[in-house]
Amino acid sequence: MTVTDTTRDTGADTGSDTGRGTVPGAATRALLAQNDAHVAHNYHPLDVVIAHAEGAVVTDLDGREHLDFLAGYSATNFGHHHPVLVEAARAQLDRVTLTSRAFHHDQLAPFAAGLAALVGKQTVLPMNTGAEAVESGIKVARKWGYEVKGVPDGQAEIVVMAGNFHGRTTTVVGFSDDPDARDGFGPFAPGFRTVPYGDLEALAAAITPRTVAVLLEPIQGEAGVLIPPAGWLPGVRALCTAHDVLLIADEIQSGLGRTGRTLACEHEGVVADLYLLGKALGGGIVPVSAVVGDADVLGVLRPGTHGSTFGGNALASAVGRAVVGLLATGDYQRRAAELGARMRARLDALLGEGLVGVRSRGLWAGIDIDPALGTGREVCHRLADYGVLAKDTHGSTLRFAPPIVITESQLDHGLDQLERVLADLRR
Repeated sequence: MTVTDTTRDTGADTGSDTGRGTVPGAATRALLAQNDAHVAHNYHPLDVVIAHAEGAVVTDLDGREHLDFLAGYSATNFGHHHPVLVEAARAQLDRVTLTSRAFHHDQLAPFAAGLAALVGKQTVLPMNTGAEAVESGIKVARKWGYEVKGVPDGQAEIVVMAGNFHGRTTTVVGFSDDPDARDGFGPFAPGFRTVPYGDLEALAAAITPRTVAVLLEPIQGEAGVLIPPAGWLPGVRALCTAHDVLLIADEIQSGLGRTGRTLACEHEGVVADLYLLGKALGGGIVPVSAVVGDADVLGVLRPGTHGSTFGGNALASAVGRAVVGLLATGDYQRRAAELGARMRARLDALLGEGLVGVRSRGLWAGIDIDPALGTGREVCHRLADYGVLAKDTHGSTLRFAPPIVITESQLDHGLDQLERVLADLRR
């Protein structure tokens, strides 16, 4: 089986050449005004209103086409409106969507079995959002620490990384060092110790007999696609094994094909005790997340200890099964690796030409713009005017993560626009 190409190869014609300062049409302006009046202002999106999407191309309300270079923070790894995933959802909509977990349905068991096999584990705890998967992983680790490791009740500690992003629940932001996420939302839950990302000595010093887990992102996405030093992840695995501590890998953004492997941990041959998955697991259609591990860890959960009305619902399970089927071929992982190498070569050529740093793995890159040229937000506005949608983070850093189904010519065209914007800024 080969990757289904759901993207029209519009090449250099994608994104009309209107120059900077494109004026939104009347319908777009009306919707933006309605958004400002009635939607909580917890996001600051670009002034683009998307009305249709196919593959790597999104079309706004004014009829302008744009290349999607964010892919919903990896939620649409397989592109928008992927025919296999859409058909799985449509077929299930005609059958049953929700039973609650009070009853069985015929989609959950095969979904769980397939997902467990895909990542080399035994057991799946289905949830809905990535933040729920993280919260569930924390609960499982604490329960395991008390019942299996023998940590005194109420004293479990989890070591986390500086610069982390694991969601926005009150528990999670309590161990975030991002003031926008944290400030004004306390008091926070105790039981977390923070160490510098990539510092093995600091991690070793932080582990105590009360430590039940180390929670980390194999690649820190929100921080700017930060990749730890080679050997750090295997070192973390060794420390966890030596101290009887669970290694929890948050692969919500990095997993499911984005980095050229099914899981980012695979790049260094590391096997975590628990994987946290989400985003791409729902194919961009429904929210689906999961904690995946072996039975001796997830087995600490018993009826009544954890649950979710919608977690593992029939519609989500059907879409999740289709996602697992796509990844089981290995074609998407190989495509992400090949296109990622092409993207990296193009980005490296721009170092010194407006870029001061590039980090990438697979089809995922953190790109540091020379601060003298402008902020990441300003660059995103200019890219949008040239028909490319991307997202900034931490001042002058951009994240590029186009859908894996993007064509070579579309990828090249999007990178051409980055080169064009940088040239504009250097003038």
